[in-house]
Order: sequence, then C-alpha cells, then structure tokens
Amino acid sequence: MKFQQIDEYAARLRPETKAAVHGGSKAGHEKRTKVLFDHYIDPDQLRKIAGEIKQHVVENLDTYLPAVEAKLRANGVHVHWAATAEAANQAVYSILQARGAKRMVKAKTMVSEETELGRFLEERGIECVETDLGEFIVQIDGDHPSHIVKPIIHKNRREIATSFERHGLGAYNDDPETITRRARVHLRHKYLEADVGLTGANFVVAESGRLVLVTNEGNSRFCLAATKCHIAMVGIEKILPKDRDLGLLLNLLARSGTGQQLTVYTEFIAGPRGPAQPDGPEEMHVVFVDNGRTDVLASECRDILRCIRCGACLNVCPVYRQASGHAYRSVYPGPVGAVLSPLLAGERFPAMADLPKASSLCGACNEVCPVNIPIPDLLLRLREKGKREGSEAAAAGTPAMGGWAVMASQPFAWKAALAGGRIMNLLPTKYVPVAALQAWQSRRTLPTWRGGAFRSWLHDRRKERAGSGSAAS
Repeated sequence: MKFQQIDEYAARLRPETKAAVHGGSKAGHEKRTKVLFDHYIDPDQLRKIAGEIKQHVVENLDTYLPAVEAKLRANGVHVHWAATAEAANQAVYSILQARGAKRMVKAKTMVSEETELGRFLEERGIECVETDLGEFIVQIDGDHPSHIVKPIIHKNRREIATSFERHGLGAYNDDPETITRRARVHLRHKYLEADVGLTGANFVVAESGRLVLVTNEGNSRFCLAATKCHIAMVGIEKILPKDRDLGLLLNLLARSGTGQQLTVYTEFIAGPRGPAQPDGPEEMHVVFVDNGRTDVLASECRDILRCIRCGACLNVCPVYRQASGHAYRSVYPGPVGAVLSPLLAGERFPAMADLPKASSLCGACNEVCPVNIPIPDLLLRLREKGKREGSEAAAAGTPAMGGWAVMASQPFAWKAALAGGRIMNLLPTKYVPVAALQAWQSRRTLPTWRGGAFRSWLHDRRKERAGSGSAAS
C-alpha cells in the first residue's frame, strides 16, 4: 500500500506531538466558543447569513471575477490569471524577472503553500523568506505546516528552541519572548533587503476592488513597507460582493480562528502607493489562482469553496486532535482538508480517497464553521465517489458490509440481531474470530453492547402515556 491511513499515522505519532496538537486545538476551540457566544445572542444565525453570502459568490463566480478584475485594474493593479499551480508560480517568477528581483519576503498564505511557491523560486535562485513566525520555523526546519492558522501547532517551545540553536539563531533558550525577539532580529534586515513582498488575501471585495489581510504579527505590513512591488496570490473563491459584508465576515473569522474580537492587524489595500502617500509599493500585482477550483465548482461538493480558512473545524475535530495535520498528506488538514484535498487532487483523487473516511461524522465541524459548510454531507458524497470509482484508498481497511446491509434492511432480521446483540460482549477484546475482520478490529476497541432496549422502552412509554390520557379523561 503506497499510502498510510490516518489511524496508522496517529498510532505512530510521538506522544509530545500528540499532546501539543491536542492541547493547542482544544484550547483554540474553547476560546472560540466562549468569545462567540459571549458576544452574540444568536451566533448560529450569523453563521447561516455568512454562509449564504459566500454561497452566493460561489454560485456567481462567473459574474464576480470579471467585476473584481475591472475594479482592480481601475485601482492601478495588474491582474494575472493562473489555471494551475505551475502557472501561478510562473506568473510570480515572471514579475520578479521583469524587475530583476532576487529577494522576496513573504507573508503567510495557504495558496502559496498549495502551489509550493517557495521551493519553486528557490530552485530558480530567488531567496524567498517566510516572515510569519510559525511559517519561518517550518521553513528553517524543512517541515510543513500542520494547521491552517497555527502552522507549528505540532511543535512545543523546546523543539523550537532546539531549531533556533541548530540554525545559528542563538544558544538554546525556550523562553517564548526570547524566541520571538531572535526571530524579529533575524527577519528585520530581510524586510529591508527584499525587492518584492508577497501576501495572500483573506477577502477581495468586488464592489471596491480592495484586498483585505488579517494578521496578528504585523509581518505583512513589514513585507510591504520597504519593498517597491507587492504581489498577492489569491484563490478565485476569496471574493466578497460588498464592503459591508466585511462587518460580518471579519468578526466571524477572528472569533473562529483565534478567539479574538478582531485580529491585531486588519489591512485594506486598494492598490499601489498613490501620489500623496509617502510609503508603500509602487507596483501591485494580483495573481488569481484556480488550480482545480473550477472543477470543484462543477462538482456536488462546491459548498467547500465557502471556506474562509479559519481552522475552527480542525480545532474541534477528534480525529485531527489525535492524528495531527501531517497525517492528511496535504496542505489542507482536518475536516476541510478531508473534503478539499481530494477534490483539488484532480486525477490523483484515488490516492487521496481515504481522507473522507477520517471522520466520525459527529457533525462538530459543521456546528463551528463560520460559513456553515455542511462538511459531514460532503464527506459522505466523497466516500460514495471513492467507492464508485473503485479507489483502493477508499476501500482500504473497510470490512465487507453486504451482510450488514441485508440485516439493516429487513425488520425481522434487525430485531433478531438486537435481541442477540449481548453475545457481542463475549467476543475477544482484541480480535474477533473472523479472519476478514481481524485487521480492522486490531486498530479499534469493541464497545460494550448496550443496545436492544429502545423498542421496549418506547413500547412501555406509549402505554404509560395512553394510561395517563385515560385517567385524565
């Protein structure tokens, strides 16, 4: 088998890593819940409205994309369209070549992780420095982010201090303030030496053509302060119709992502520096990236394009907490990754078809999603797609369910099975005595049988209510 399923990956995960991921994601979820429900009477209604706004954009991208391009061009922005990851990277490289640029500082952007822009540019002699602290640590370690919002959730401060010492950033010191100060000293001259600054965009507003960036470290501002050219790589789904929509989406994004009322830095960028402005890039480019999104739009899972990359579904997911982001073998981990990664994989879908199975279908991901994406429904659709296409990854580790289907569809057989279900408690706790199920059972604990009493309870309950009704009359 060429891939390692998530449960197998989780079983081999170091205890330190598992503790870091579990603790970090649990704390994030609890903070998000408290802040959201303390600040709003009915946050679920807000999630539904935000979901409708984003779904409207998804369903009308053919209208909004030309509209936002026209606004950007009117604001003095150069607009580029990239159908693939390779085309997006090449567009950035061409801009750098045209300026004779050799050094670039880069703010955190998931779409550039998706296209592997950093590796692409380094292979062509361009210094590409990550300036988000988490992304910087991932970069110097030759690692990959394991969370959409918290790239190094899988690391503890002792591991980070060791990395800094190994890369010559100072003697071992795991004090968080010291780590941050050393990163600041190292990065400050990188900002000043850079020719180009690159960012993503959390939103692009069709009405005004403004890009909106939200950060907590201010590194995106440093990326743009001294450089003469600003490039933004943006997924085509990041559009909002009107500026007023930001009042809702920014509030939900901050609370869902980091448990804040508003992120520390919220930037609105309308274009390059104007004549009356003393600082800022003189030239601005926006590269809109498709890279499979049009195919997702044409699928029955297009709702996933609502995603605003807050990471709330990762924080609440019991599978993610146990397995960590690297188990998903993709830039996008957790429940959103279990849907989005196989869809963006295109022809490589069969190799990613096991990811939709990495879910208990508890529905918590849908309950916390700020744009109300029905992730469990989408996971089921992708499971069906994997089965329909005969994917080896989708079938791996799953016992034959034909007998179960027959029993569940025959009332008499179902009742008989419930009556005899307590026999299940007599089965061995490690392995069931059926060879075909042993591999499956070896990685799962059979719970104590507690079923079979609901029908009797309901029958007695109806009799009680009927008796009460007669007595009352």
